[in-house]
Amino acid sequence: MIRSVPRSRVFNSLYLLYLLAFFIYLALPLLVTAVFAFNDSNFPSLPWQGFTVDWYFANAAESGNRTGLFHDQGLLSALWVSVLVAFWVTVISVALGCVNAVLFERIEFRGKEVLYLVMLLPLVIPGVILGVSILVFYSGLANEVSLRWGIELDLFRPGLPLVIGGQVAFITTLSTLIIAARLRKFDPQLEEAALNLGATPIVAWFTVTLPWLLPAIFGAAAMAFLMSFENFNTTVMLTGSDTPLTVALFNRLREGSTPVLNAVALLLMAVSALLAMATLRRSQ
Repeated sequence: MIRSVPRSRVFNSLYLLYLLAFFIYLALPLLVTAVFAFNDSNFPSLPWQGFTVDWYFANAAESGNRTGLFHDQGLLSALWVSVLVAFWVTVISVALGCVNAVLFERIEFRGKEVLYLVMLLPLVIPGVILGVSILVFYSGLANEVSLRWGIELDLFRPGLPLVIGGQVAFITTLSTLIIAARLRKFDPQLEEAALNLGATPIVAWFTVTLPWLLPAIFGAAAMAFLMSFENFNTTVMLTGSDTPLTVALFNRLREGSTPVLNAVALLLMAVSALLAMATLRRSQ
């Protein structure tokens, strides 16, 4: 929309209504979830029964039949598993993203375009298909090795290592794109000046190039952590006995929704918002 172009009052009114409807559509489900996290009812539905924080702090051993989030060992364990998975996915995908960005932006080699398209494939493949493909490939490989040589490759069986590997497969692509976009704007003459002043390529990288890339690296790390934390489609296919939070919430929902799940959702929304704000502030 061009501000200098005159618009009618009808157009402005319709445009304002559209914006209002759009933001209500975005925010209303989240707002309802946040409100029901404090409803003093055993079911996350109307009518409103009063304000309570039982769904966060209640302990069934002390105050009756309610167990809040911070006393629910199953959810806390799943939360820790999600944090652990997200941490390693972030570290690995950002490190690989830096290497990939340098590879595609600084080095010329035969087949570069084909390799770049292969790197983008995980973005257009549905998460469920990606999870099934990884599970079939690594389970088949582990079975073959076990049959031929009697070696058990537990690393390739459903569990946390396979979950981390599966998530890294597509989150690395996004990390690469973010870091490569920043590297594309870098002036190579700055690095050449450092080399002319006697710095080695490694010293020039850590003192000139890396500080320039830091905002993109922090942004990619935040994106990778949040994407790993909320991922369900790929994770549900690869998880073992240690279930991440998204899978644990899905299993709880199959048994019936409770206000504790609303409390978990509100906590995740708050943490995600704080992390996003911290990343934006760091980028600025």
